[in-house]
Order: sequence, then structure tokens, then C-alpha cells
Amino acid sequence: MKKNFLSIILMAAFTLISCSANNSGSESAASENKKADNKMTQVELETSYGNIVVELYNETPQHRDNFIKLVKEGYYDGVLFHRVIKDFMIQTGDGNSKTAGPDAALGDGDPGYTIPAEFVYPRYFHKRGALAAARTGDQVNPERRSSGSQFYIVTGKIYSMDELNMMTQRMADMQKQEIFRNLVMQNQARIQQMQQNQDEAGIQALQNELIQQTEAEAAKTPFKMTDEQLNAYTSIGGTPHLDGQYTVFGEVIKGMDVVDKIQNVTTGRMDRPTVDVKIIKAKVLK
Repeated sequence: MKKNFLSIILMAAFTLISCSANNSGSESAASENKKADNKMTQVELETSYGNIVVELYNETPQHRDNFIKLVKEGYYDGVLFHRVIKDFMIQTGDGNSKTAGPDAALGDGDPGYTIPAEFVYPRYFHKRGALAAARTGDQVNPERRSSGSQFYIVTGKIYSMDELNMMTQRMADMQKQEIFRNLVMQNQARIQQMQQNQDEAGIQALQNELIQQTEAEAAKTPFKMTDEQLNAYTSIGGTPHLDGQYTVFGEVIKGMDVVDKIQNVTTGRMDRPTVDVKIIKAKVLK
């Protein structure tokens, strides 16, 4: 863990500086769809291969309301599944894909805003059928804000307990990296000043200080998968390495056979299907 921290601390400092303006975009639009009860909204996606019905979690209200808003506006009508990876996920929601030619590079289209992360973990995780928001990477998006429109449906694979144990250790390391990243953000001003002064000794001392704080904080809540996660990943499957990194805001309740048909199509450059697969129509059911 230690040997990479100096580069991380410097990278994080520059990233925080550059992102301070980029993340000032508009929040997901406030919606009239606030729920007064525990009923969950269902949305039907009519695709080239059949219909998929997803249920949206009330515990991720900004993602829920934004998704409903876009569905009602017709934003998803005609968009392509522009990234399909077998045994991983199928991704859609790029508004530019509606009119994209066969050689167009896709994946950057959105409504022009992002949505704050709403991690409800470990209750909601990347089991098979999970509906989650796509986003840009941590280096340019340290707050892990979600795309305003792009989402993916998890297909994943089934894991053995040995595989999950190894993955748990990797995710524990990621937990420490997350703690460290937050500490870097809290010390942004100090880091910037040290960089300006070319104070390598000060940066080294701060690095050591943050490492100690990271280890102490991680020891309070050591990472482990819940029984529900272990049961899901060893029975129906999923993508556990994404847990806690992307907002899961719903799940497929009907049409996983359609999702499987889509994940098995032939793909080409940048994992785009060689024959377009699209959402013909999206509508709110209830």
C-alpha cells in the first residue's frame, strides 16, 4: 500500500484542483415523482430483443427521479446499447447513439449534468440483474458522480468461495484507498502549498501521517461481504468488484432472458454490437 501513496497523493491533488470546476454542473432535476410510501416505480424498456422491466429503489431518490424524468421525456427512446460485454454487463443511455453511424465512437453522450453518488451498500450490490449508473473514472471524478443518463444492467458470472475470498482482500485494499483518498481531499490545501514550495520532506511526512490514519480507520470497519452477497455471487452471479464504486439504483424484475440475448450478440470495436440493439420505447408502468 505504501509504495504507491506518494504518486496517489500528488495525482489526487492535481485531480482535486482540476475537478473543482468540472463538478459544478447542474444536479439531477428535481422531480415531481417523490414517493410518499414504499411502493417502487417500475419502468419497461421495449428493446429490439424484447421487453425488460426494472424496478427503481426509493433509497436512491435522485437517481430514481432523474430516470423517471428522462423516461417521461422520451430521452431513452431510440438509444442504442452501445457497450455490451458478455458475462459482465450491457450499457446504454448515450443520447448521441440515436443517430450514430456504424463507425461512430459512443459513450460520451449525456444530458449535460451528473448526479451525486447514492451508495446504499451493502444492501444494494452488483448481483445479476442489478441496474446501476455509469460514470467517468475516479481520476477525473473523485466524487464518483453518476452520468446523467447512462446506465448498465449487470449480467456477470458465478464465483466460487475461493474467488470471493481473494476478491474480498482486494476490495479491503480498495476500501483503504478510498479512506486515503478522502483524507487527501481534506488536506488539499496543505498538499497544494507543499507542492508550490517543492517541500518533498513535508509531502513525505504527510504521506506517512495519512497512511497511519488510513490503517486506523480501516481497522474500525474491516471490509467483508455480507451473507446475502456471498449467496448471490455463488448462485446467480454478478460483478462484485464494482460494489461500492458505482450507484446501484434498481434491478430487473422481468426480462433477464432478454438481457441475456443482448449480452450474447456479436460485438466489434469498443464492445459495440455489430448490429444495432436499441431501446425502442421506455415507459413508466407504475
